[in-house]
Amino acid sequence: MSGKFAANAGSATLCLLMRAVRSPVTPVTPLRSLYSRQLTSARNVSTHLAYLAKERAVAIEAVERASQVCQAVFQRLITVETLTKKDKSPVTVADFGAQAVVNHILERHFPDDPVVGEEDSKDLQGEAGRVLREKVTELVNATTGDAMSSDEASYLILRAIDRGQYAGGPRGRHWTLDPIDGTKGFLRGEQFAVCLALIIDGQVHLGVVGCPNLPYDMSKPDGERGVLMVAVKGQGAFQRKLSADSSEQETLIHVSSVQNTSDAVFCESVEAQHSDHSSNANIARLLGITKPSVRMDSQCKYASVARGDAEIYLRLPVSETYVEKIWDHASGNIIIHEAGGRVSDISGKPLDFSIGRTLSANKGVVAASAKIFDKVISAIQTTLAKDN
Repeated sequence: MSGKFAANAGSATLCLLMRAVRSPVTPVTPLRSLYSRQLTSARNVSTHLAYLAKERAVAIEAVERASQVCQAVFQRLITVETLTKKDKSPVTVADFGAQAVVNHILERHFPDDPVVGEEDSKDLQGEAGRVLREKVTELVNATTGDAMSSDEASYLILRAIDRGQYAGGPRGRHWTLDPIDGTKGFLRGEQFAVCLALIIDGQVHLGVVGCPNLPYDMSKPDGERGVLMVAVKGQGAFQRKLSADSSEQETLIHVSSVQNTSDAVFCESVEAQHSDHSSNANIARLLGITKPSVRMDSQCKYASVARGDAEIYLRLPVSETYVEKIWDHASGNIIIHEAGGRVSDISGKPLDFSIGRTLSANKGVVAASAKIFDKVISAIQTTLAKDN
Protein backbone atom coordinates (compact mmCIF):
# COMPACT_ATOMS: atom_id res chain seq x y z
CA MET A 1 0.00 0.00 0.00
CA SER A 2 1.36 3.38 -1.00
CA GLY A 3 3.23 5.38 1.64
CA LYS A 4 3.01 2.69 4.31
CA PHE A 5 5.29 -0.09 5.45
CA ALA A 6 3.82 -3.37 4.26
CA ALA A 7 4.26 -4.71 7.76
CA ASN A 8 1.07 -6.71 7.64
CA ALA A 9 2.18 -8.53 4.52
CA GLY A 10 4.36 -10.86 6.53
CA SER A 11 7.98 -11.22 7.51
CA ALA A 12 9.13 -11.76 3.93
CA THR A 13 8.06 -8.25 2.98
CA LEU A 14 9.69 -6.78 6.09
CA CYS A 15 12.93 -8.48 5.13
CA LEU A 16 12.69 -6.89 1.69
CA LEU A 17 12.47 -3.45 3.29
CA MET A 18 15.66 -3.97 5.24
CA ARG A 19 17.72 -5.70 2.53
CA ALA A 20 20.83 -3.81 1.43
CA VAL A 21 21.81 -3.11 -2.15
CA ARG A 22 25.39 -2.34 -3.08
CA SER A 23 24.75 0.44 -5.56
CA PRO A 24 27.47 1.88 -7.81
CA VAL A 25 29.55 4.56 -6.18
CA THR A 26 29.53 8.06 -7.63
CA PRO A 27 33.02 9.61 -7.98
CA VAL A 28 33.82 11.80 -5.02
CA THR A 29 35.35 15.27 -4.99
CA PRO A 30 39.04 15.17 -3.93
CA LEU A 31 39.44 15.83 -0.21
CA ARG A 32 41.76 18.82 -0.59
CA SER A 33 39.54 20.40 -3.24
CA LEU A 34 36.59 20.38 -0.84
CA TYR A 35 38.14 23.55 0.59
CA SER A 36 37.63 25.40 -2.67
CA ARG A 37 34.49 23.70 -3.98
CA GLN A 38 31.85 26.12 -5.23
CA LEU A 39 28.47 25.14 -3.85
CA THR A 40 25.54 25.03 -6.21
CA SER A 41 23.04 27.54 -4.87
CA ALA A 42 20.03 26.20 -6.77
CA ARG A 43 18.53 23.22 -4.96
CA ASN A 44 15.08 23.53 -6.49
CA VAL A 45 13.77 25.08 -3.30
CA SER A 46 11.81 28.32 -3.30
CA THR A 47 14.09 31.34 -3.11
CA HIS A 48 12.08 32.85 -0.27
CA LEU A 49 13.64 30.28 2.07
CA ALA A 50 16.62 32.53 2.70
CA TYR A 51 17.20 31.76 6.39
CA LEU A 52 20.28 29.51 6.73
CA ALA A 53 20.36 29.06 2.95
CA LYS A 54 24.14 28.67 2.79
CA GLU A 55 24.22 26.40 5.83
CA ARG A 56 21.53 24.25 4.24
CA ALA A 57 23.46 23.89 0.99
CA VAL A 58 26.74 23.14 2.76
CA ALA A 59 25.12 20.56 5.04
CA ILE A 60 23.53 18.76 2.08
CA GLU A 61 26.87 18.76 0.27
CA ALA A 62 28.68 17.39 3.33
CA VAL A 63 26.18 14.59 3.94
CA GLU A 64 26.19 13.60 0.27
CA ARG A 65 29.99 13.39 0.21
CA ALA A 66 30.20 11.48 3.48
CA SER A 67 27.54 9.04 2.26
CA GLN A 68 29.60 8.37 -0.86
CA VAL A 69 32.67 7.69 1.28
CA CYS A 70 30.68 5.21 3.39
CA GLN A 71 29.33 3.39 0.35
CA ALA A 72 32.75 3.23 -1.27
CA VAL A 73 34.38 1.92 1.90
CA PHE A 74 31.69 -0.74 2.26
CA GLN A 75 32.29 -1.96 -1.27
CA ARG A 76 36.07 -1.85 -1.06
CA LEU A 77 36.43 -3.74 2.21
CA ILE A 78 36.32 -7.51 1.90
CA THR A 79 36.62 -7.82 5.66
CA VAL A 80 35.39 -4.70 7.40
CA GLU A 81 37.95 -3.30 9.82
CA THR A 82 36.46 -2.54 13.23
CA LEU A 83 37.46 -1.43 16.68
CA THR A 84 35.36 -1.72 19.81
CA LYS A 85 34.16 1.29 21.76
CA LYS A 86 33.48 1.20 25.48
CA ASP A 87 29.78 0.97 24.65
CA LYS A 88 30.58 -2.12 22.52
CA SER A 89 29.44 -0.59 19.24
CA PRO A 90 31.88 -0.98 16.34
CA VAL A 91 33.89 1.85 14.91
CA THR A 92 34.78 1.50 11.25
CA VAL A 93 37.20 3.08 8.88
CA ALA A 94 34.18 4.70 7.26
CA ASP A 95 33.27 6.39 10.57
CA PHE A 96 36.60 8.18 10.66
CA GLY A 97 36.66 8.91 6.94
CA ALA A 98 33.13 10.32 6.86
CA GLN A 99 33.77 12.57 9.86
CA ALA A 100 36.98 13.85 8.27
CA VAL A 101 35.19 14.73 5.02
CA VAL A 102 32.27 16.50 6.74
CA ASN A 103 34.52 18.46 9.07
CA HIS A 104 36.75 19.54 6.17
CA ILE A 105 33.71 20.99 4.41
CA LEU A 106 32.42 22.73 7.53
CA GLU A 107 35.84 24.20 8.26
CA ARG A 108 36.07 25.60 4.75
CA HIS A 109 32.71 27.37 4.85
CA PHE A 110 32.22 28.07 8.57
CA PRO A 111 35.68 28.14 10.16
CA ASP A 112 34.41 29.65 13.42
CA ASP A 113 31.71 27.02 14.00
CA PRO A 114 32.68 24.26 16.44
CA VAL A 115 31.49 20.69 15.95
CA VAL A 116 30.14 18.12 18.41
CA GLY A 117 31.16 14.83 16.80
CA GLU A 118 30.99 11.23 17.89
CA GLU A 119 34.55 10.20 17.04
CA ASP A 120 38.00 11.44 18.05
CA SER A 121 41.33 10.41 16.62
CA LYS A 122 42.87 8.76 19.68
CA ASP A 123 42.59 5.29 18.13
CA LEU A 124 44.50 6.56 15.09
CA GLN A 125 47.37 8.23 16.93
CA GLY A 126 50.95 7.05 17.46
CA GLU A 127 52.45 3.70 16.68
CA ALA A 128 49.50 1.84 18.20
CA GLY A 129 47.15 3.48 15.71
CA ARG A 130 49.46 3.35 12.71
CA VAL A 131 47.82 0.42 10.91
CA LEU A 132 44.30 1.81 11.30
CA ARG A 133 45.49 5.33 10.48
CA GLU A 134 47.09 4.10 7.27
CA LYS A 135 43.91 2.20 6.40
CA VAL A 136 41.78 5.33 6.91
CA THR A 137 44.22 7.48 4.94
CA GLU A 138 44.45 4.97 2.10
CA LEU A 139 40.70 4.52 1.80
CA VAL A 140 39.82 8.21 2.07
CA ASN A 141 42.50 9.07 -0.49
CA ALA A 142 41.31 6.31 -2.82
CA THR A 143 37.68 7.26 -2.41
CA THR A 144 38.28 10.96 -3.02
CA GLY A 145 40.81 10.43 -5.81
CA ASP A 146 43.30 12.68 -4.03
CA ALA A 147 47.02 12.75 -4.74
CA MET A 148 48.19 13.90 -1.31
CA SER A 149 51.14 12.20 0.32
CA SER A 150 50.37 9.74 3.09
CA ASP A 151 51.76 12.08 5.77
CA GLU A 152 49.86 15.10 4.45
CA ALA A 153 46.61 13.18 4.18
CA SER A 154 47.03 11.68 7.65
CA TYR A 155 47.60 15.12 9.16
CA LEU A 156 44.52 16.62 7.49
CA ILE A 157 42.34 13.65 8.38
CA LEU A 158 43.38 13.58 12.05
CA ARG A 159 42.92 17.34 12.36
CA ALA A 160 39.49 17.16 10.76
CA ILE A 161 38.34 14.31 12.99
CA ASP A 162 39.43 16.16 16.13
CA ARG A 163 37.42 19.25 15.17
CA GLY A 164 34.44 17.32 16.54
CA GLN A 165 35.33 17.54 20.22
CA TYR A 166 33.32 20.64 21.17
CA ALA A 167 31.37 20.33 24.43
CA GLY A 168 28.13 21.90 23.18
CA GLY A 169 25.96 24.12 25.36
CA PRO A 170 23.19 26.75 25.40
CA ARG A 171 24.92 29.69 23.68
CA GLY A 172 26.07 30.40 20.16
CA ARG A 173 26.01 28.01 17.23
CA HIS A 174 27.61 24.64 16.70
CA TRP A 175 27.16 21.61 14.50
CA THR A 176 26.59 18.07 15.67
CA LEU A 177 27.61 15.11 13.54
CA ASP A 178 27.16 11.37 13.55
CA PRO A 179 29.27 10.16 10.60
CA ILE A 180 27.66 6.72 10.65
CA ASP A 181 24.57 6.46 12.81
CA GLY A 182 23.78 2.76 13.03
CA THR A 183 27.27 1.34 12.61
CA LYS A 184 26.07 -2.23 13.07
CA GLY A 185 23.50 -1.69 10.34
CA PHE A 186 26.29 -0.40 8.12
CA LEU A 187 28.38 -3.50 8.79
CA ARG A 188 25.41 -5.74 8.00
CA GLY A 189 24.73 -3.86 4.77
CA GLU A 190 21.40 -2.65 6.14
CA GLN A 191 20.18 0.72 7.40
CA PHE A 192 22.57 3.45 8.52
CA ALA A 193 22.57 7.22 8.23
CA VAL A 194 24.91 10.19 8.01
CA CYS A 195 23.45 12.86 10.27
CA LEU A 196 24.38 16.54 10.53
CA ALA A 197 22.56 19.28 12.44
CA LEU A 198 23.09 22.93 13.32
CA ILE A 199 22.21 24.01 16.86
CA ILE A 200 21.81 27.72 17.66
CA ASP A 201 21.39 28.84 21.28
CA GLY A 202 20.41 25.34 22.33
CA GLN A 203 17.77 24.83 19.61
CA VAL A 204 18.10 22.70 16.48
CA HIS A 205 17.64 24.99 13.46
CA LEU A 206 18.83 22.73 10.63
CA GLY A 207 19.02 18.98 10.16
CA VAL A 208 20.12 16.70 7.34
CA VAL A 209 19.86 12.90 7.32
CA GLY A 210 21.34 10.82 4.52
CA CYS A 211 20.08 7.22 4.32
CA PRO A 212 22.03 5.41 1.56
CA ASN A 213 20.18 2.10 1.85
CA LEU A 214 16.64 3.36 2.48
CA PRO A 215 14.25 2.89 -0.48
CA TYR A 216 13.25 6.22 -2.00
CA ASP A 217 9.67 4.93 -2.11
CA MET A 218 8.79 2.41 0.60
CA SER A 219 5.90 1.09 -1.50
CA LYS A 220 8.64 -0.12 -3.88
CA PRO A 221 11.14 -1.83 -1.56
CA ASP A 222 13.09 -3.25 -4.49
CA GLY A 223 13.26 0.12 -6.21
CA GLU A 224 15.84 2.88 -6.09
CA ARG A 225 17.65 3.37 -2.80
CA GLY A 226 19.25 6.42 -1.28
CA VAL A 227 17.30 9.19 0.47
CA LEU A 228 18.34 12.57 1.84
CA MET A 229 16.02 14.53 4.11
CA VAL A 230 16.56 18.13 5.15
CA ALA A 231 14.69 20.58 7.35
CA VAL A 232 15.25 24.18 8.43
CA LYS A 233 13.27 25.64 11.31
CA GLY A 234 10.03 27.13 10.02
CA GLN A 235 10.54 25.96 6.43
CA GLY A 236 9.13 22.42 6.38
CA ALA A 237 10.87 19.11 5.71
CA PHE A 238 11.97 17.89 2.29
CA GLN A 239 13.10 14.66 0.68
CA ARG A 240 15.36 14.20 -2.33
CA LYS A 241 17.36 11.39 -3.84
CA LEU A 242 20.77 10.92 -2.24
CA SER A 243 22.87 11.99 -5.19
CA ALA A 244 25.75 14.29 -6.06
CA ASP A 245 23.52 15.82 -8.74
CA SER A 246 22.53 19.23 -7.40
CA SER A 247 19.57 19.39 -9.80
CA GLU A 248 17.71 16.67 -7.91
CA GLN A 249 14.17 17.80 -7.13
CA GLU A 250 13.10 18.12 -3.51
CA THR A 251 9.66 17.00 -2.36
CA LEU A 252 7.86 18.37 0.68
CA ILE A 253 7.15 15.55 3.14
CA HIS A 254 4.60 15.22 5.92
CA VAL A 255 3.86 12.74 8.67
CA SER A 256 1.02 10.25 8.36
CA SER A 257 -2.59 11.37 8.77
CA VAL A 258 -3.60 8.14 10.54
CA GLN A 259 -5.82 8.93 13.54
CA ASN A 260 -6.55 5.47 14.95
CA THR A 261 -3.56 3.98 16.73
CA SER A 262 -4.75 0.50 15.77
CA ASP A 263 -3.86 1.39 12.18
CA ALA A 264 -0.37 2.58 13.09
CA VAL A 265 3.02 1.08 12.34
CA PHE A 266 5.84 1.59 14.81
CA CYS A 267 9.60 1.50 14.43
CA GLU A 268 12.18 0.47 16.97
CA SER A 269 15.89 -0.24 17.11
CA VAL A 270 17.30 -3.54 15.92
CA GLU A 271 19.55 -3.85 18.96
CA ALA A 272 17.84 -4.76 22.24
CA GLN A 273 20.46 -2.77 24.17
CA HIS A 274 19.24 0.41 22.46
CA SER A 275 15.54 0.12 23.27
CA ASP A 276 13.33 -1.98 25.55
CA HIS A 277 11.63 -4.29 23.04
CA SER A 278 9.45 -5.92 25.69
CA SER A 279 7.96 -2.63 26.89
CA ASN A 280 7.60 -1.47 23.29
CA ALA A 281 5.51 -4.56 22.54
CA ASN A 282 3.30 -3.91 25.58
CA ILE A 283 2.76 -0.31 24.49
CA ALA A 284 1.85 -1.45 20.99
CA ARG A 285 -0.74 -3.89 22.37
CA LEU A 286 -2.25 -1.17 24.55
CA LEU A 287 -2.57 1.03 21.46
CA GLY A 288 -4.26 -1.79 19.56
CA ILE A 289 -1.39 -2.19 17.11
CA THR A 290 -1.35 -5.67 15.58
CA LYS A 291 1.21 -5.19 12.82
CA PRO A 292 4.73 -6.32 13.63
CA SER A 293 7.23 -3.62 14.47
CA VAL A 294 9.72 -2.51 11.86
CA ARG A 295 13.21 -2.76 13.29
CA MET A 296 15.98 -0.75 11.72
CA ASP A 297 19.14 0.98 12.82
CA SER A 298 19.88 4.71 12.89
CA GLN A 299 17.89 7.89 12.33
CA CYS A 300 16.31 6.22 9.31
CA LYS A 301 13.50 5.58 11.81
CA TYR A 302 12.94 9.33 12.10
CA ALA A 303 12.99 9.57 8.31
CA SER A 304 10.37 6.84 8.04
CA VAL A 305 8.00 8.59 10.45
CA ALA A 306 8.62 11.98 8.84
CA ARG A 307 7.42 10.86 5.41
CA GLY A 308 4.52 8.76 6.67
CA ASP A 309 5.91 5.25 6.21
CA ALA A 310 5.30 4.67 9.92
CA GLU A 311 3.50 6.60 12.64
CA ILE A 312 5.55 5.91 15.78
CA TYR A 313 9.20 5.57 16.78
CA LEU A 314 9.80 4.24 20.29
CA ARG A 315 13.17 4.28 22.04
CA LEU A 316 12.58 3.38 25.67
CA PRO A 317 15.62 3.40 27.98
CA VAL A 318 17.01 -0.01 28.85
CA SER A 319 18.76 1.20 32.00
CA GLU A 320 18.48 4.05 34.49
CA THR A 321 22.00 5.22 33.76
CA TYR A 322 21.93 5.38 29.96
CA VAL A 323 21.91 8.90 28.51
CA GLU A 324 21.18 9.65 24.86
CA LYS A 325 23.72 11.58 22.77
CA ILE A 326 22.65 14.72 20.92
CA TRP A 327 24.09 13.55 17.58
CA ASP A 328 21.79 10.53 17.64
CA HIS A 329 18.65 12.69 17.63
CA ALA A 330 19.24 16.32 16.60
CA SER A 331 18.70 15.89 12.86
CA GLY A 332 15.74 13.55 13.21
CA ASN A 333 14.14 15.80 15.81
CA ILE A 334 13.84 18.84 13.54
CA ILE A 335 12.87 16.79 10.49
CA ILE A 336 9.94 15.26 12.40
CA HIS A 337 8.84 18.66 13.75
CA GLU A 338 9.02 20.32 10.34
CA ALA A 339 7.10 17.40 8.82
CA GLY A 340 4.24 18.04 11.25
CA GLY A 341 5.07 15.47 13.90
CA ARG A 342 6.16 15.65 17.52
CA VAL A 343 9.21 14.41 19.41
CA SER A 344 9.73 14.16 23.17
CA ASP A 345 11.10 11.92 25.87
CA ILE A 346 8.91 9.22 27.43
CA SER A 347 7.25 11.73 29.79
CA GLY A 348 6.33 14.11 26.97
CA LYS A 349 9.11 16.66 27.63
CA PRO A 350 10.77 18.16 24.53
CA LEU A 351 14.33 17.02 23.92
CA ASP A 352 16.79 19.52 25.41
CA PHE A 353 19.83 20.07 23.17
CA SER A 354 21.19 22.97 25.25
CA ILE A 355 22.95 21.03 28.00
CA GLY A 356 25.99 19.70 26.17
CA ARG A 357 26.88 16.51 24.33
CA THR A 358 24.06 14.48 25.88
CA LEU A 359 20.30 14.67 26.45
CA SER A 360 20.82 14.39 30.20
CA ALA A 361 17.51 16.13 30.99
CA ASN A 362 15.53 13.49 29.09
CA LYS A 363 14.78 9.78 29.37
CA GLY A 364 14.11 7.86 26.20
CA VAL A 365 12.75 9.21 22.93
CA VAL A 366 9.31 9.12 21.32
CA ALA A 367 8.45 10.41 17.85
CA ALA A 368 4.98 10.20 16.34
CA SER A 369 2.55 11.87 14.02
CA ALA A 370 0.80 14.72 15.80
CA LYS A 371 -2.68 13.19 15.63
CA ILE A 372 -1.77 10.20 17.78
CA PHE A 373 1.15 11.57 19.81
CA ASP A 374 -0.76 12.19 23.06
CA LYS A 375 -2.25 8.68 22.92
CA VAL A 376 1.23 7.22 22.54
CA ILE A 377 2.58 9.13 25.55
CA SER A 378 -0.43 8.01 27.62
CA ALA A 379 0.16 4.38 26.66
CA ILE A 380 3.83 4.67 27.59
CA GLN A 381 3.01 6.07 31.02
CA THR A 382 0.42 3.36 31.65
CA THR A 383 2.82 0.61 30.61
CA LEU A 384 5.73 1.92 32.67
CA ALA A 385 3.50 2.33 35.73
CA LYS A 386 2.47 -1.34 35.46
CA ASP A 387 6.09 -2.42 35.01
CA ASN A 388 7.07 -0.58 38.17
